[in-house]
Amino acid sequence: MGRPTGKYKQKSVYPGITPRIASVGVQEALKVLEGRWKLSILFELFGGRTLRFSELERAIPGVTQKMLIQQLRDLERDGIVRRVVHPVVPPKVEYSLTPGGEELCPALDELLFWAQRWKGQPTSAGPPKASKLTER
Repeated sequence: MGRPTGKYKQKSVYPGITPRIASVGVQEALKVLEGRWKLSILFELFGGRTLRFSELERAIPGVTQKMLIQQLRDLERDGIVRRVVHPVVPPKVEYSLTPGGEELCPALDELLFWAQRWKGQPTSAGPPKASKLTER
């Protein structure tokens, strides 16, 4: 169903990557993204955006405060999201991506591009030049 033919050219630059090592590495990476709201949070923060908690809450319909807090804490613990608390009253807390979090953008963009092709949705003639996730 819309799957391109041809041989896949591996992008990994690391010599000695076995299928087992590759599988374990990808599984570890996916654990960081595991959770119903984490991808939505990342998509909102891509492109260097900094958002307050209330802005994230409004941007992600259906998320509860408890779940948003939990998912943000997980992403912060994993070094993907940066939390900055400003010493003002009322408290002002802002969230943004760390450099490691920003590095996820191209990988998720490629996954989105693959998903569009797999589902038979229209895509451009080749991989996107500019990230679809950072365009606003």
